[in-house]
Amino acid sequence: MKRYILLITCALLCVCSTKAQMDNHVHWSFTLKDKDATVKELVFKANIDKGWHLYDQNMPDDGPVPTEFSFEQVMGAELIGKPRAGSKPSVATSEFFPGIELRSYEGSVTFVQQVRVIDKSKFHINGYVRFMSCDDKSCTPPMNVDFEFTKQQLSTSTLNASEKGEGPATVLPDTKTKTLVDTGITPSDTFPGIKDTLTLVNPVETGDDIDWWAPVTAELQTYENHIGIKDMSWWYLFIAGFIGGLVAFLTPCVWPMVPMTVSFFLKRTKNRKKSIADTLLYAVSIIVIYLLLGLLITAIFGASALNEMSTNAIFNLFFFALLVFFAISFFGAFEITLPASWTNKLDKKADATTGILSIFLMAFTLVLVSFSCTGPIIGTLLVEAASSGSQLAPAVGMFGFALALSIPFALFALFPSWMQNLPKSGGWLNSVKVVLGFLELALALKFLSVADLAYHWRILDREVFLVLWIVIFILLGFYLLGKVKFAHDSDVKYVSVPRLFLAIISFAFALYMVPGLWGAPLKAISAFSPPLYTQDFSLYKGEVLPQFKDYEAGMEYAQKEGKAVLIDFTGYGCVNCRNMEAAVWTDPRVKSIIDNDYVLISLYVDDKQPLPKVIEVEEFGKEYKLRTIGDKWSYLQRSKFGTNAQPYYVLLDNNGKPLGPSRAYDKDIEKYISFLKTGLNEYRKNK
Repeated sequence: MKRYILLITCALLCVCSTKAQMDNHVHWSFTLKDKDATVKELVFKANIDKGWHLYDQNMPDDGPVPTEFSFEQVMGAELIGKPRAGSKPSVATSEFFPGIELRSYEGSVTFVQQVRVIDKSKFHINGYVRFMSCDDKSCTPPMNVDFEFTKQQLSTSTLNASEKGEGPATVLPDTKTKTLVDTGITPSDTFPGIKDTLTLVNPVETGDDIDWWAPVTAELQTYENHIGIKDMSWWYLFIAGFIGGLVAFLTPCVWPMVPMTVSFFLKRTKNRKKSIADTLLYAVSIIVIYLLLGLLITAIFGASALNEMSTNAIFNLFFFALLVFFAISFFGAFEITLPASWTNKLDKKADATTGILSIFLMAFTLVLVSFSCTGPIIGTLLVEAASSGSQLAPAVGMFGFALALSIPFALFALFPSWMQNLPKSGGWLNSVKVVLGFLELALALKFLSVADLAYHWRILDREVFLVLWIVIFILLGFYLLGKVKFAHDSDVKYVSVPRLFLAIISFAFALYMVPGLWGAPLKAISAFSPPLYTQDFSLYKGEVLPQFKDYEAGMEYAQKEGKAVLIDFTGYGCVNCRNMEAAVWTDPRVKSIIDNDYVLISLYVDDKQPLPKVIEVEEFGKEYKLRTIGDKWSYLQRSKFGTNAQPYYVLLDNNGKPLGPSRAYDKDIEKYISFLKTGLNEYRKNK
């Protein structure tokens, strides 16, 4: 968990280019060498591109990501000590990590792990090395490279000595070694076809030599409406960010800053045009700061890492705990503030400088000062962006947030007389914080739900989730009416009209969710609540359920029944997937076509259940290991259909060929019906 916090800190400090995100500047090779008849050396050699460096092992917890070797399976042998570097690292310091010695390697470095062979017939060692590389300007995200050593790599002397119980043998000069493939990644805008398909997957015996995993990207490209790799949720993220920015503007951390800041710029110079220009530049600086934050997070982690983190148990549990922590703070239990020294230094810098830099530093001071109120909103927004799988998603969300936050500063600079009509700071601002606390508490449950679904814990089923939300929004309604008070609240002598309407909305929303306890679909919150199938008792019969959650089994069944196939690439943490299932699939016409004319196969790309066997595949010229069910379906989507966004729908015939264009997130029911009917007509015509 501390490593996640460190990586987010690095995102705020390091400037990383998109190229650095995609390229791998460390190329590994792995060999097995003899030390004597029973003791062997696992040699990990890293060739580092010029200008780049690889960090040493055992770095401090608050330093950069170290090079780490993880051994997942050790059979027929035992490890002797830990991996050791063959050369001494260079030592340097960085302003980003004050007081820490940064130990790193340049050019090349070799790490050696000694092992003792116990049973040569069972000898097998595999695992992965995790590392991070940087140059003077940027860093790659942490990367994993798999390694494997087998009994076939043991030398003849080892085999004989092991079999006969002899002592140490002379090391042969031509010791047999095996070098794995170079792990450099070639950037690409499209996904290549399968070079070596899933060799460990038992093919389905259909009577015909049909490869259901064969790529069909070329066929899909012939359709004009093919979705491809486009992200359909950018507008959703922008709007969510914009709404979050408007809410942040009404918090006690930002609201009082508006008249103070605008008045400062208006009184700073007698030239009204210049004062307005300075205020507008201040507003633009706010946008630039938050936009850079979104870009930096993407550059550090990359879209695939963000998408992986969005369903990671530790990541979701951490954000669940973090939002609960923020909610308790908003309720008034304690105050969260950044170190005063940070803002004091920025204030001094702003006073000591002039021009554009001074205004930019003032904007950065606002960002730091308002962190206690904006932090939870930004954190929630970034996690939503993470689940979209798009490289630009964090930047889009942050742009919407910053735009909404900066617009008031620009408007009040253009029309300063408006400030006289602003309500004064007071108890109502604390009420805004408490209301945000209730909302943060409700959103925290979503992160717990994502981890619960992905790992199949079943501790937060749908009815449990709904009960908690009903209680939270009933309490919120009573708070707005003044029936629930916290330590820092002012007395509510009377209920204002806005508070009354908000209380009505909160109570109405709580009552709206009550039928969901008996299985009502609750389309308005389908994106947040767990799926209906997690509910133990349900009277609702209008839900569309997949017939299969396994691709090969579903395709085999469809071939025997003579039906077309609807492939649904989805995810437990996919908000838009739940929206489509509740808003489109529950339409009686759509449900009838799917249930009667198609075999629905839903493939969850974030399913964390381990596969019975690890599957080795090759992608971008690099060998990968698929360890979970979600890994397998994600690879199928990339390699066969050339896309990695969810939801993603494609219609297939019994040979695995597309019957029409694919579809993504679009709640237009008529278009979805047309999509289904077009594929059905094509299937019947071909049949």
